[in-house]
Amino acid sequence: MGRSTAYALTIALALGAAAMLPPRLLAQVPPRVAADRPVERTDANSQTAHAQLVDKARRGRIDVYFVGDSITRRWGALDYPAFLQNWTDNFRGWNAANFGWGGDTTQNILWRLQHGEFEGVTPKVIVLQAGTNNVAAAGSADPDAVVADVTRGITAIVDLLRTRAPEATIIVTAIFPRSDRPLLMPVIDAINRNLAALAGRPSVRVLNINDRLADGDGRIAADIMADGLHPAVKGYQVWADALKPLLAELLGPPASTDLAPPPTGDPAAASLRR
Repeated sequence: MGRSTAYALTIALALGAAAMLPPRLLAQVPPRVAADRPVERTDANSQTAHAQLVDKARRGRIDVYFVGDSITRRWGALDYPAFLQNWTDNFRGWNAANFGWGGDTTQNILWRLQHGEFEGVTPKVIVLQAGTNNVAAAGSADPDAVVADVTRGITAIVDLLRTRAPEATIIVTAIFPRSDRPLLMPVIDAINRNLAALAGRPSVRVLNINDRLADGDGRIAADIMADGLHPAVKGYQVWADALKPLLAELLGPPASTDLAPPPTGDPAAASLRR
């Protein structure tokens, strides 16, 4: 592939306009990986974070296992101390551990769960929040196809978790609303309607708190999501307030001590602090 061809492909893909390429270039666009197929993150920072999370899975006691992308990760991460304090305030005593990683799609989460981050753990509750990065990455793809694909991806994660931890209750959190890219909301809403059907499966709960994160017109206050995508402390508290009754029902009241493994953080952020 020549330099000009590569440049054309890069620009078209970045703009989500692959379908507008000439046929000779369109044939060179790699097919999009289905959302229910595991894909490894190969950048060095993700590799280091994965190794840390594999080690984390072997430490302490994990009764509540959180998995997802940056929305999950930031809540219990060393590099977000205010969020970590909110995490501790809400979940201490339930042995909760955070296995989120920023930028992950459903494909990446599947890969991590299959490669050590769920090895040897026997949680009683699993909290899943995934899919928003798939929707964003789809660009201008056919909305119906994106809805079906992302639904399959999240369902594949649920199926994997049920196979690996058949005694656990899985709480599938609906994809959060976004005001940074409001045009994605019809797709997100359609996926969430599909996810509601998962509640009919054994030991699966579906939690949709979007009406508490956004108003009736879909507007999200800055103190809920400052950037329109990631929760602020107040947004995380909304999520916690919806989760805690479920955890109390499934686990009983929190204990006076906590045996969960210590929190981790973004390796890149850690290196900047040195």
